[in-house]
Parts: sequence; structure tokens; C-alpha cells
Amino acid sequence: MATACMATARFWVHLAAAVLSVLGAASVAAQEELGFTIARLQYDGGGDWYADPSSLPNLLEFVGRETGIVVRPKEARVRLTDDELFAYPYLYMTGHGNVVFSATEIARLRLYLESGGFLHADDCYGMDESFRRELARVFPDHTLVELPPDHGIFHCHFSLPGGLPKIHEHDGKRPQALGIFLRDRLAVLYTYETDLGDGWEDPEVHGDPPAKRRAALEMGTNIVVWALTH
Repeated sequence: MATACMATARFWVHLAAAVLSVLGAASVAAQEELGFTIARLQYDGGGDWYADPSSLPNLLEFVGRETGIVVRPKEARVRLTDDELFAYPYLYMTGHGNVVFSATEIARLRLYLESGGFLHADDCYGMDESFRRELARVFPDHTLVELPPDHGIFHCHFSLPGGLPKIHEHDGKRPQALGIFLRDRLAVLYTYETDLGDGWEDPEVHGDPPAKRRAALEMGTNIVVWALTH
């Protein structure tokens, strides 16, 4: 934990705590508005962008409890064409089906990512082909590269020496954390053949054992910490 990543994360947490202490008697609602949240990306094409509805609230609660980062209890929902897109540093998308971006959305996503935004795409089984196709439209000169188990994203808060955990079987392939880097910054993370979002859901939804749910939540927390500090 004595890493540059954690040092920066602690600075971020302490700064947020200082801001909240200055507010003093401010309402809980006002304090929540200052916290970090994840924006779920709403897209067209027929895919269920709304899949795993309990996943992000559970992840946010876990992040707040395990890191001290001030979080909002609910996810945001945003389209690439919404004015408030750039208010969210962290976009998340998932689903089982087709993803289609318009030409305007392609340009907006490229601008968002080149301006410092972060996208985590988590294949919920069935999104892979269309997501790769649309991502190639966003960055035709970039290719997804696999992150090795020693990459900092697997160690910046929790230590996951094996790299990306395998949560659900899907096609039985090994899980892969794939990224697109812009000027050495990880701008897009694509988690494939794992289904982290299912692991974040309420325990009774998929019946995942506690160890798998814990691994999924720890990985999700590492992604948040990495995105906020790099």
C-alpha cells in the first residue's frame, strides 16, 4: 500500500474530508452532492445498458467504506450527448447486447477521453463484438492491449496478484483486462470474460460465493482508485 498510487489516493481523500469539515453544518444532501459517483452510460443499439441495477450502488458503498473516498450513494446516468457528460470523470458501461454510437456520440466520447475522462466497459456476456467495433470507430489508430498482472491497477489499493479475477464462466475463457492508453494514461478499461458487475450485485441475484463477490468488489475499488489518481 506504500505506493505512489496510494499516496495520491490518500491526498484525494484528505482533501475531500477537509472540504466537508469546512461545510460544518451543511446538510447531508449537500455533502452527498460533493462526493464521487459513477456515471452509467446509456447507449442505443438494443443492448441492456441498465443491466445489473444493484451493482453500482453496491460498489460505491464498498468504495466509500474501504477507502474513505466520499461517495454519493446512487449512480448517475448519462448519454454521450448530454451537457453534463463532462461533469463525470468516470463512465461505466455494460450489457448483454448490441452497442451502437452515432457519429456525434463517437466524437463526443473521443473528446471526453482525450480530455481526461475514463471509461470502464464490462462485458456482461454478449456486448463484446459490438463494443470492440464501436471502440475502433472512436480510436481507429489505437488497439486494445492486455494489462499484465503486475500492472498497478491490480495493486493500487487491494493486492490482486493474479490480475483480473474470474467471476462468471461465460465461454470459459480466461479473464482479460484490456486497455487503450492515451499519452501513457489508461483512458479505457475493458474487462472481458469476467463480469465484474454481476459480482457487485446483491448476493441473492446470482448466488455468487462471498469470496467471488469480494474479489469483484476489490477489483472494482482498484479501478476507481486508479481512475481517480492517474
